Amino acid sequence: MLRQFELVEAVKAYDPTADEALLNRAYVYAMKMHGSQLRASGDPYFAHPIQVAGILTDYRLDTATIVTALLHDVVEDTSATRDDIAKMFGEEIASLVEGVTKLSRLELQAEHTRQAENLRKFILAISRDVRVLLVKLADRLHNMRTLKYVKPEKRERISRETLEVYAPLGRSIGIHSIASELEELAFEHLNPTARTAIERRLEALKLEHGRAIDGVSNEVERVLQEAGVNARVVGRQKTPYSIWRKLQRKSVGFSSLSDIYGFRVIVEAEDDCYRALGVIHRAWPMVPERFKDFISTPKSNNYRSLHTTVVGPSGLRIEMQIRTEAMDRVAEDGVAAHWAYKNKSYGFDREAMAADGGRDPLQNLRHLVQVIEHGEGGEDWVEHAKLEMYLEQVFVFTPKGSLITLPRGGMPLDFAYAVHTEVGDSAVGVKINGELKPMRTQLQNGDVVEIIRGAKREIPADWRSLTVTGRARSAIRRHIRTSERGEFQKLGRATLEQTLSRAGKTAAEVTLKPAMETLAIASEDDLYESIGRGRLSATKVGETLFPALKGRLKAGPDRKRIGDEQARLFVRGGGLTPGVSVHFGHCCSPVPGDRIVGILEPDIGLTVHTIDCQRLADFADDDSVWQDLQWTPQAERGAVAAARIRATIKNAPGVLGQVATIIGEAGGNILNLVMSHRQQDFFDVDIDMEVEDAKHATMIMAALRANPSVDTVERARG
Repeated sequence: MLRQFELVEAVKAYDPTADEALLNRAYVYAMKMHGSQLRASGDPYFAHPIQVAGILTDYRLDTATIVTALLHDVVEDTSATRDDIAKMFGEEIASLVEGVTKLSRLELQAEHTRQAENLRKFILAISRDVRVLLVKLADRLHNMRTLKYVKPEKRERISRETLEVYAPLGRSIGIHSIASELEELAFEHLNPTARTAIERRLEALKLEHGRAIDGVSNEVERVLQEAGVNARVVGRQKTPYSIWRKLQRKSVGFSSLSDIYGFRVIVEAEDDCYRALGVIHRAWPMVPERFKDFISTPKSNNYRSLHTTVVGPSGLRIEMQIRTEAMDRVAEDGVAAHWAYKNKSYGFDREAMAADGGRDPLQNLRHLVQVIEHGEGGEDWVEHAKLEMYLEQVFVFTPKGSLITLPRGGMPLDFAYAVHTEVGDSAVGVKINGELKPMRTQLQNGDVVEIIRGAKREIPADWRSLTVTGRARSAIRRHIRTSERGEFQKLGRATLEQTLSRAGKTAAEVTLKPAMETLAIASEDDLYESIGRGRLSATKVGETLFPALKGRLKAGPDRKRIGDEQARLFVRGGGLTPGVSVHFGHCCSPVPGDRIVGILEPDIGLTVHTIDCQRLADFADDDSVWQDLQWTPQAERGAVAAARIRATIKNAPGVLGQVATIIGEAGGNILNLVMSHRQQDFFDVDIDMEVEDAKHATMIMAALRANPSVDTVERARG
């Protein structure tokens, strides 16, 4: 634990103007207020805020942020109030402490509401002052470092929240160093078996290639020096969690990953980055399609670097990241890299950031604020926000040359809503690089995208399946909700009029106010909508208006509404009605979470396929049979589906048993297993298994890829 004078010296080392008295007062106040409180580890509680403050001094943050770290728990856990903090430390610090305190209090709510409310209010708070996020990230980092002292039942919840919320938020403002450590600590608690397996593979690779890897840095430095480029080369190994994520995303085995070992080439100036790239490409063959220029098009978190993969010394495929010292600091520290001493004061230097080609560090968070404002709340918007934070990026352009950043896999509707909500709401088609393309086309780096707009705003409900961004999905959902409301009101009005006619009345003759008061409904429109949606019986409304007719207004069994969820339990869209026969394609085994389309075939009905099923090529020339579909909430939340995976595994005793054990431990249930192409060394196996959704299937496949006896694993697609 940092002692008082050590903390003050650490701050004054980078900020000579720091208010020493303020820091001392905050340190003493935190110790006094937390008093004899203890943490789960048995350590004094005040050690925690002091450690959080120490973490933030490593990132050279201003005095107000350090003081906030020292005080971030006093309002929550002691008798101190916000007014006390304002009187002793000023309004700025009181506001920051209040922001962090509100977030901590949300963690005490019930699990099903806590995460949505936590994330929503968290993002709203940090979108106004990023220092709230910086303190919270340091707070979570120290808590994760001491998580072993927490009760086992709480560890998984805290680790999952760290992995799904805090680490992505850290990456969104570029603080790679904290985000990476949070991911590793959470991974260790959530999946220790997979982490151990990956660490063993890394050790084996080190034994095999260690000497060759050690010599790469010196060799690259020598080649650059001979070409007149001053550089230092630093080797690094991918972390177990980053390897795990890559195994989940790509259908390849561990040995096929090309960037387990990478090297950072740090040069003096931006021009030297491109000179070094040319020297490296002349010295060693470049691996095609592995070059990325994040200097000319920085990532949205201000990350800038050149990436390339070459077949380097000793025939090893190695990734090179070429950047300047300033770029390297931003890559590690993100927004924290721009706190500096300027004009006799210390704080965030927005001008220096802009001069370095950086963008507003809160820009990503403001995108999430738009998701909050346009979304419905609850689980839906939480998933939208996670999509915004997790997915990698692709860079596309408007016809006028403006750059639009989208998640990888983004489609024209995502682009349209990124430009403006009005553009998305009126989109009817798209031109990509001057050619008309389907709305389901995935955009690629460098595409020029032109949205074709219609005069009338008609958004098919199934267009949500043609988006990946939370902003687009929320806007479409809001638009559809508004349109549906009118339709349900019409249906409810017609249903009530039919019921009233049995009493010899017309709607014009009846005032609905007594029924609205009795049923606690605010307006006639709300009443009609409730009837149309099936939430309220028209018979009950009629009997409320005319009690004497009770029992005489029913006309046989209750009506089954068109579009009733029971009529299409698993998929919706494509004009489905209760009479349409729906089948799931055996060629690709769609499961909830997969992006799906329907093919309408004569005498068969609608067959549901995954978007990447090989059979879809047979229907590419006939747009009339394609139907856009999506999964219903029932399927996504409560279904068990059959997925088929195809694996190539070693032909050795016990390997098949290992595969079955891995699937069982990951929560899958094997339904069928067929072996084929059995050879001396390897054989292929098709495995049908019950899974909860596509994410569950992906997790099982990643677990299989981590096993050294498994060469490849992929979903069967045709």
